[in-house]
Amino acid sequence: MPTIVVEVMPKAVLLDPQGKAVTGALHRLGNTTISEVRIGKRFELTVEGPVDETLLAEVRAYADDMFSNSVIEDVVSITVLDPSTGSATEAA
Repeated sequence: MPTIVVEVMPKAVLLDPQGKAVTGALHRLGNTTISEVRIGKRFELTVEGPVDETLLAEVRAYADDMFSNSVIEDVVSITVLDPSTGSATEAA
């Protein structure tokens, strides 16, 4: 069964307090190579049957309306994972 992965991130212009906290923790642990961490959300939707344009349009609508808050977040990618072939296809 294919899986559709939707990734949502805070808008670049907004502060990311969770990311700042993780960045600070990494620096306190001695890591000076990582300069910034941003934390987002990942949704995995397992579907029955094939993934077609109609289903992808439906998932895009869900991503815009339910999975993200368009005021503070962007849907950055929608990817289709096909377990039978092991391939990933960018859908958006």
